[in-house]
Amino acid sequence: MDQRYKTLTLKINMGDSERIARLFSMIADELDADMMLAMPAQAPELAEKFNLDESRVQERLDELFLKGLVFKNKRTNPISYRMVRDFFQFHDATILWPEATQEFFDLWVEYMDEEWPEFAKQVEQVMPKPGMRVIPVNISVPAKQAVLSFEDIKELIDEANVLAVTACTCRLTMKRWDREVYNCIQLNNGALYALERGTGREVTKQEAIDICKQAEEQGLIHSAFNTTKPGHVICNCCPCCCENLDILLKYNTKFVDPSRFKAEIDQDECTACGVCHDACHFGAIGWTGDEGSESVVDPDKCLGCGVCLVQCPTEAISLIEVRPKDFIPGAA
Repeated sequence: MDQRYKTLTLKINMGDSERIARLFSMIADELDADMMLAMPAQAPELAEKFNLDESRVQERLDELFLKGLVFKNKRTNPISYRMVRDFFQFHDATILWPEATQEFFDLWVEYMDEEWPEFAKQVEQVMPKPGMRVIPVNISVPAKQAVLSFEDIKELIDEANVLAVTACTCRLTMKRWDREVYNCIQLNNGALYALERGTGREVTKQEAIDICKQAEEQGLIHSAFNTTKPGHVICNCCPCCCENLDILLKYNTKFVDPSRFKAEIDQDECTACGVCHDACHFGAIGWTGDEGSESVVDPDKCLGCGVCLVQCPTEAISLIEVRPKDFIPGAA
């Protein structure tokens, strides 16, 4: 493997991963790699450094931007470029490149299956808090609990200036979920980035709400950045493909925080049909005795997503607040 790609791998803190280096090499030639390693930089600087016509350099930069390998800083004149910052940007941006090949996707799947779990464990040790958090359902079923503005999908969407929908990068590559793929909601700068690259479609606020409602009904889990700030994305995740939920289930590696809520079952309304048992991705609902006895929620396994609530035919489930407001970083 060319040293350039090993160095790119090191720059996004992925150590000596041969698979990550191969991923870089599949969509960046040697000149592309050299330009990325010279960043941050502007087109004239790169043209001078590599003794190239500036128009050719700009053409290369435009291609790298579309591939998801570089990002623009429009606050400078001329525009400055920097390479992807970390694993998550590299994963999410490059996978959505419209010309990405199946071979590229397959190598991502190989990496996620073979290397990601162990690397994620190492990262977890130095993270003060998980980067993502679950947001409770509140579209398909009227909320019975008082959620804060940054816990409310409808509020997050309503406050956004621009919205776009993109494919879920996890489901696009893993292909372990046979339902909707295009339901990742990008907000504000995230939406503008997707629209400029052509990797997303602009949607209205009502369209975004409808997409999230459909996700709730399909059993997908809302998640967003683990902060009170709006962030750039609302993910609708399936645990079989999601890079965060999959390792939580298999290895208890915490890259996503639960919501501040926990499911609670009203035994007077519950008919012991077992629908919620099947709906819960985390095995948090069980029987007190034999099958058909009372259903009970294990608080240590419940992430407070509310998927069980949406699926319950008798509305016997509600979400109750079990964690304080300041559980979410930035909350007062």
